[in-house]
Amino acid sequence: MRFDRILPDDEPNPRIEKAWLLKLMPIAVMGLAPQPSVEDTGDVGIQSKWDGRGYTEMSASVTYTLWRNPDDRSDPINLADPDEQRPSAIEDVPPHSPRPAWMLEQVERIRYPLLMEAVRTTWHPDPTERPTVGDLLVEHINDILRNYYRRERGLGRNQWGRRATGPTVTGRSVSGRGSVLVNGVDVPAVEIDTDPFVYGVGAELEGVVVTAVLPRTALKHILLHFVTRS
Repeated sequence: MRFDRILPDDEPNPRIEKAWLLKLMPIAVMGLAPQPSVEDTGDVGIQSKWDGRGYTEMSASVTYTLWRNPDDRSDPINLADPDEQRPSAIEDVPPHSPRPAWMLEQVERIRYPLLMEAVRTTWHPDPTERPTVGDLLVEHINDILRNYYRRERGLGRNQWGRRATGPTVTGRSVSGRGSVLVNGVDVPAVEIDTDPFVYGVGAELEGVVVTAVLPRTALKHILLHFVTRS
């Protein structure tokens, strides 16, 4: 997130508009089950596609803060590593006063590791046109790699500076996982366990598909169980 102008202290929080959009979506948004090591930031990315018939696809992606030592949030181990992929430039906001409270909150949050767009819920109005779980997981994992792992892929931090050529992950990387726990029930799942930077898992639910893409370095701190997000 980049701010190129000085914002007044009463600038509306952009999450308010997203919250209203979420209410319009005909799907239950999924997220990680509550656990001490992850905190829902309340920041949900919303994407949609449409044609002459109306909406053909909607998705909502939830971002989390990772706490490596949730019992002591002041522990320096909770701070983001210097080379960790983070949203660019929010920490470069020119020092002026006052700032909106929501901006101060975001500047503070970026000091800690963020699981960007970690859990995505995707809905298609016509089930016959819905891609497979594997296809949606491939799409999710490539979105994460293109947007947040550019330096590791030799593309630099500026996503507009150089264009990625082709997907990093293809459908050949999708394999069966057995199951994943969703709202307390084991659901058949697939996974992508071939990328050196991230791990992905996906499952088809009633009317929607849930996919999760997480940094490999964070997996040991996270319980991969999913629930309907309130």
